[in-house]
Amino acid sequence: MTSEGLTRTLGRAVAAVWGDLPASVQHELFESAVRLSGSGTREQLAVFLHHRHPRTADGGKPARAVPEPDSLGG
Repeated sequence: MTSEGLTRTLGRAVAAVWGDLPASVQHELFESAVRLSGSGTREQLAVFLHHRHPRTADGGKPARAVPEPDSLGG
């Protein structure tokens, strides 16, 4: 496998476990990726990772229900 292929494989592995990584590790990896790819990728990468995180991914764990203001008993 080429160096490029190994890098892609590592990137896919990181993306697969992104939501399980500590926030500090996520931050370091994110900033490193932006430095390597250029600041123009920051927003795209943020959106991509947002969809990979269990708390924010579509179809992930449901968000906590917030009661409607008129259902608070008032």
